[in-house]
Amino acid sequence: MSNNKPTLYAYTVKNRGRGQKAIWTRIGAAWPHSTGNGFSIELEAFPVDGRLVLVEPKPDEPADGEPTDQPDDDGVM
Repeated sequence: MSNNKPTLYAYTVKNRGRGQKAIWTRIGAAWPHSTGNGFSIELEAFPVDGRLVLVEPKPDEPADGEPTDQPDDDGVM
């Protein structure tokens, strides 16, 4: 893939039940195609329940490694 910072990060989200925060695990990233039509997505894992969430990275978030904060249940960091 690209060495540039991704446009989007891919997360799998596991809901833990009522009154508990969901668990967000980063499993990949997405970069725009060079033609500008669509994205290339690189995943290190696949979500078991099929839920995949794409979130824009924070400006201060590192390009690799874990994020400093995880999004809430609505995908907001």
